[in-house]
Amino acid sequence: MTDWATIASLATAGGTLVLAGATFAAIRSASRSARISEHVARTAERSLLAGQRPLLVNSRLQDPAQKMQYPEGKWLTADGGTAALEVTGDAVYLAVSIRNVGTGLAVLHGWHVGAGMRTGRSHPPLEEFTTQNLDIYVAPGDNGLWLSALRDPAAGVFQTVAGAVNASQPLAVDLLYGDFEGGQRVITQFSLRHANERWLAQATRHFNVDRPDPR
Repeated sequence: MTDWATIASLATAGGTLVLAGATFAAIRSASRSARISEHVARTAERSLLAGQRPLLVNSRLQDPAQKMQYPEGKWLTADGGTAALEVTGDAVYLAVSIRNVGTGLAVLHGWHVGAGMRTGRSHPPLEEFTTQNLDIYVAPGDNGLWLSALRDPAAGVFQTVAGAVNASQPLAVDLLYGDFEGGQRVITQFSLRHANERWLAQATRHFNVDRPDPR
């Protein structure tokens, strides 16, 4: 006699197995689709960030001179590829002609200056940077001028930098900047060397602050 109960049980088990297989395939497909969607989203995000990423270097020697006024009325002019430095009894005036070779607007946030050349693969701690009183903007593919001043003659950095300028010794300037949304921050180190009666500026190293360093 036909054992209908057994047949029904086997049919149910077979149906359950087919359903389980279909469910597994659907979950696997959904997981694969989610991974693909996540990869596409990450790629799109990277492309968007790359499109607004600034990168500052020294301007070229053939670039035009730039002139800027300080709040107290002091004027400094920096030719292409150079820096303008001046020491008075009350201030050390600093300006560097720069160029944005990145694809996004550069917004300068802060700076650090010291005497001598930097040879190590490091930058000063962020807490040692001086915040810009006003944001400085440099459009992509365009030139700009960074400027600031040391105004405390009693400070050690004032005396050190003033002495280096008066003795025509090299200086190191670190500029902290990012994109127009405040992200993708970068520190670019510039070396300033006195030659042929002028201060030559050269970007020597870049450091990523908010993302992994490529080196």
